[in-house]
Amino acid sequence: MPSESGALVARHVLEFPGGYTRTTGPVIGRFLTELRAGRIVGVRTAEGTVLVPPLEYDPATGDAVTSEYVEVGPAGTVTASAWVHEPRPGHPLDRPFAWATIKLDGADTSLVHAVDAGNPKALAPGTRVWPVWRQARDGQITDISHFAPEVTKIVSQVRAEYRLQAGGALGVFLEGVGRGVFIGGSCATCGQVYVPLRGSCPECGTVITEQVELPDTGTITTFAINNLPDPRAPEVPFVSAYILLDGSDSPLIALVGGVPAHEVRQGMRVRAEWIPREEWTPSMANVRWFAPTGEPDVEL
Repeated sequence: MPSESGALVARHVLEFPGGYTRTTGPVIGRFLTELRAGRIVGVRTAEGTVLVPPLEYDPATGDAVTSEYVEVGPAGTVTASAWVHEPRPGHPLDRPFAWATIKLDGADTSLVHAVDAGNPKALAPGTRVWPVWRQARDGQITDISHFAPEVTKIVSQVRAEYRLQAGGALGVFLEGVGRGVFIGGSCATCGQVYVPLRGSCPECGTVITEQVELPDTGTITTFAINNLPDPRAPEVPFVSAYILLDGSDSPLIALVGGVPAHEVRQGMRVRAEWIPREEWTPSMANVRWFAPTGEPDVEL
């Protein structure tokens, strides 16, 4: 009959009512029987080669194979693959998959089967795969639903929520920040001034009892340029720095803002930029970041 384009087209159907039936023979029959039992076997040739799927004759010599059957796999290695982006109705999977040649462990030849890899990049040659068996099996190659890549990693959702209660010296320091001042401690033995306030001197171990209010100006002693986003940072890249407050002998870490990252340098003079007073809480979040004062650099 004429088609839409005007060409003459004849429709033909090739069909075997009831299905095409053939005998399997002893070799293929053994292979399919083992599949029904959830095993994969090959057959050994006179030369010692293990053929999977098994053949009745050695393809290299034409000689009949031996009667020695060898269980192989079940895992194997992909030697080559072709990705199917749009599965057809007759395909084994209803999602993108690959046809792959798989050399099962213990076999010397490869079989072709479907691999559910998720994406083509996950199926490079050398990928290890394992069979996924159907629950109901009847002795066909489709008793293996498909192969799937070996499990090489897992993704676990991790979230830990906890509360940290500030007490002692840290509590006093944060209460000071809540009032807009930095509180340090002066060691009576060695004279070192530490900020944040500490309970004892890390140099000599003396208990610190004298509290010192320090200004919100200081000097950058060292810094790092960060390229990963941080909700507290002004932009990316941003700078985190150790800042030695005036009158202190130990630096504290804070963000640096108000200046391009590439212009930050050791010895730069900075001042704390506070958030609006009505938003203050006993937290270092009161300090948005430290910004340059414009004073000459300090030699360190």
